[in-house]
This record gives sequence, structure tokens and C-alpha cells, in this order.
Amino acid sequence: MHTSFKSSIVAAVTVLAASGAFAQKAGDDIVSVGLASVNPSASLGKLTSTSSTDNNATGTYFTGALNNATAHVGNATTMSLGWLHMYSDNLGAEATIGLPPEVTQDLTTTTAPHPGAAKIKIWSPTLVAKYFFGTAQDKWRPYVGLGASYVSFHNIAINSNDNTVRYLANTSASFSSAWTPVYNAGMIYNIDDKWSINGSVSYLPVKTTATFVGPGAPVGYTAAVTTTGDVKLNTTDYVIRVGYRF
Repeated sequence: MHTSFKSSIVAAVTVLAASGAFAQKAGDDIVSVGLASVNPSASLGKLTSTSSTDNNATGTYFTGALNNATAHVGNATTMSLGWLHMYSDNLGAEATIGLPPEVTQDLTTTTAPHPGAAKIKIWSPTLVAKYFFGTAQDKWRPYVGLGASYVSFHNIAINSNDNTVRYLANTSASFSSAWTPVYNAGMIYNIDDKWSINGSVSYLPVKTTATFVGPGAPVGYTAAVTTTGDVKLNTTDYVIRVGYRF
């Protein structure tokens, strides 16, 4: 092989190797934007109602009426934003937040279904520590992550056209905020040394307490009633984002 040609190849390989650090190396900051599909699986615990103004007759009625009630929360798609900082070539931490998706909650009692019982917006800012497999020169970087999210519920609007829902929660409806662990896995494809595509799946076992206050007007009673119960929202999030490295 001609010496100059051989030298050129060696130089080219050296340049490619030097520029092959596509991303995810120590000190990198990567911002990303894309879409998240939020998929909650709701589980409703026992609902207990109380009322102090009629010797709890209304509360007893509601507790019985809501026995074995179930809930379903619909899926939603929203915008997702992320900021990943790499502390080493393999360890990083990512903060993510998205536009709060609005989900619809259906309620089913032993007597009837109540579709669209409430609409709820969910905030879930998240911080996840991530371990990236492979090296900074790899185009494909699979990773696993573990972190936490603070989940809160806002802009709760009930369907007051449904008599049962109105009796149950026309005065107020709320869900307690809660910290929840985040289990995460995904893959980054590095298009070049600046741009990348990140696809991931996360699981969030959310637990919250629902509190409803309504006018309480079943079967002739007129006493206000307060209903509480535990709710599980085992949520799976699917995310795809385009990232840019600084």
C-alpha cells in the first residue's frame, strides 16, 4: 500500500475515532423535546362516607351505594421535555416535565356506570438517575434508570349532569399529591455528535387519596356528605424525544 495513502487512511480513522464520541459522555448536557403517552391503570379502594348532620344516615347510604365501585382512567398524549446531564460516560441524571395531560375518569357503581365522571390534569415532574451501557462512541446507547416523581392533580371538573356524581362531589373533589418511584428503561440513537433520538418506557406506581364532598341528596336526605378512599394509578409512560447536545 502506498505510504501516503496508508497515512491518509490512518489519519481519517483517527479523525473518525475522535469525532465518534457521538454523545452521552462526561460533562454533556442534552435537552430534548417530544411526545409522551400516559397510560394509567386505576384501582379504587373502599370508599367511606360520613355525614354529621343526620346521624350519618346519608353517609351510610353512600358507603353502601359505593361498595365495590370501580374506576377507569383514560390514556392521554402530551408534550415531554427533558434535560440530561452526564456525570461520567455511563452515569447521568435526567429531569423531565411535560404539559399536564388531561385524563378522564369513569366511575362504575353496583347500580350503573358513570362515564366521564371527572376530568383531571396531572402534573408529574420527574428526576431519574440513569446508567448507560456501552461507550460514548456508540450510536446506540441502551440505559436503565431509577428515580422519583412528585405527582399532583389539578383542575378537577366533575360531570354535574350525572346525579350520582353531583350528590357525591358537587361541592369539591380532590386527590392528594404524592411522591412515587420511577422505574425507567430506554435507548438513545445518536444521529451525529449533536442530535439524537431517545425512546423510553417508565412505570410509576402512583398512590393517592381521593376526597369528595357533595350535597348528599339521595332518597330524601339533605345532609352534606364527605367521601374518602385510596386510589392506585399504576401508570406506564411511553416517551419519544429528539435531543440536542450542548
